[in-house]
Amino acid sequence: MAKNKWVSFFLCFFLGYIGAHKFYEGRVLLGILYILTCGLFGIGLIIDLIVLFFKPNPYYP
Repeated sequence: MAKNKWVSFFLCFFLGYIGAHKFYEGRVLLGILYILTCGLFGIGLIIDLIVLFFKPNPYYP
């Protein structure tokens, strides 16, 4: 199912440290990993923001 780039981007920006954008994309295990590591210690959060910014809208995870 297609996901909206901007919904995922803002979920990542505001709630990325708990993996909200990963749960939105349907990647539950990665979401749990983000919860346990606070967004992969912040590095994964920054990388995800950059990647999401350059994805097409809508996109398929």
